[in-house]
Amino acid sequence: MDTEPGLAEAAELFKVLGNASRLTILRIIGDDSSTVGALVAATGMSQPLVSQHLRTLRQAGLVTASRSGKEIGYRLADLHVAHVIADAVTHAQEPTLPDDPDIHLDTPLTRE
Repeated sequence: MDTEPGLAEAAELFKVLGNASRLTILRIIGDDSSTVGALVAATGMSQPLVSQHLRTLRQAGLVTASRSGKEIGYRLADLHVAHVIADAVTHAQEPTLPDDPDIHLDTPLTRE
């Protein structure tokens, strides 16, 4: 089966992004570079778990690391990822549309 160029790579990206802990880390480092210690404090995860997630994110090319003295700072490798995550969060928070074909997108939705 031939697929559109880039779809397989996008599927791999979504596999890596399909973990709430990794998304949390990416949201934090999307604002500014962070160390493992700062990520542990911000997320409440253990240091080994944060390091494991950072390794996965680095292998996927989503995070870069830079050393400053004894500390290593992690940051997003590409700001497009921050936009993908922000769009996904926004989408997840939108109300779902009913399955009624008579309801159009311009019809105001109300929650009962």
